[in-house]
Amino acid sequence: MMAQAEKPGMLAKFVFFVGLIALAALPAGALGHRFGVLELTIGSALVFSGIVLATIVLVLGIATLVFVYTRRRRADRMPALIGLAASVAALVVTAPYYAALSLPTTNDVATNRVDPPVFEHLGAAQGANLLDYTDEEARVQAEGYPDLVSIRASGGTHENFGKAVDVARALGWDVVSENADTGLIEATATTFWFGFKDDVAIRVRGEDTQTVVDLRSASRVGLHDLGANADRIRAFVERWNDP
Repeated sequence: MMAQAEKPGMLAKFVFFVGLIALAALPAGALGHRFGVLELTIGSALVFSGIVLATIVLVLGIATLVFVYTRRRRADRMPALIGLAASVAALVVTAPYYAALSLPTTNDVATNRVDPPVFEHLGAAQGANLLDYTDEEARVQAEGYPDLVSIRASGGTHENFGKAVDVARALGWDVVSENADTGLIEATATTFWFGFKDDVAIRVRGEDTQTVVDLRSASRVGLHDLGANADRIRAFVERWNDP
């Protein structure tokens, strides 16, 4: 009589299926909101649930592998490894967001903290997030993002205004307003995950023999941008400085 093939145990099956569910919950929640399928609260809950499940699977997956090698349950090895790998992937993907929680609690960042660019056209789009750049926000930003300063460029304001528009478009921002007379450019950037809309104001003006370019990036949703606005300004500066 042939020996019956060993089947994976319940714990290994749990780790396998829940690990895959946890990994799938992250893009499902984030992209579901981006494409209008899910409300923000539901999308956020899915992502949070995925992180919690991934943490649980990580612990149980390690325990399952211990059983595999101490009790020689070979049938448990592959499903446990797959579930464990899925949970690790989910936690690695979200790890940068944990680190970002230590960044300044702000949703409005500017290179000129004394005289930030204003939003003339996109102010109404901000909804509940007011665009009053307060002294407290300036203080918090000075402590958290001291590297964000005005761009000082050679050449005339007209030339640099055109360059600023080109850089904004090259970064994938939707330029909604260009006013060469006032030197103000307004654009909207859409985040990949969740599809959040953040607004950017770029001001180009002459100062002595130089042209000074200032940026301001503000989120429409939330009180903590997880460093997204500062990163957006850095991306602009980096592209601007590319030869």
